[in-house]
Amino acid sequence: MPVYSEKVMEHFMNPRNVGEIENPDGVGEVGNPVCGDMMTFYIKVKDNRLEDIKFKTFGCGAAIAVSSMVSEMAKGKTLDEAMKITPRAVADELKGLPKQKFHCSNLGAQALNKAIKDYLDKKKGGGKK
Repeated sequence: MPVYSEKVMEHFMNPRNVGEIENPDGVGEVGNPVCGDMMTFYIKVKDNRLEDIKFKTFGCGAAIAVSSMVSEMAKGKTLDEAMKITPRAVADELKGLPKQKFHCSNLGAQALNKAIKDYLDKKKGGGKK
């Protein structure tokens, strides 16, 4: 049984920013079929900043804690700043993750990056109708 830090437990028991955003500016979904974790991030962007961020995660306690932490770390940041959130930074903010759960921090960062990329792709393609 993995041992989790108090910070991981806190974010697992009381996750922040859970849910969906209606008409999000970007959506990023990632999954790991090996462990069954699925994460979806929804973002609202205003003036190149993440004005709002929500997530839905189906997975283990670490996956939920990671999603919650990533959403907190990213909220209010510029898109560039948010893209620089690394799995290591997430794990450090959570005061460490058990080695067998470190892949969860990869998923969180990937889902956020995908949501931002989705937003940027839509923005690029949006003006050419």
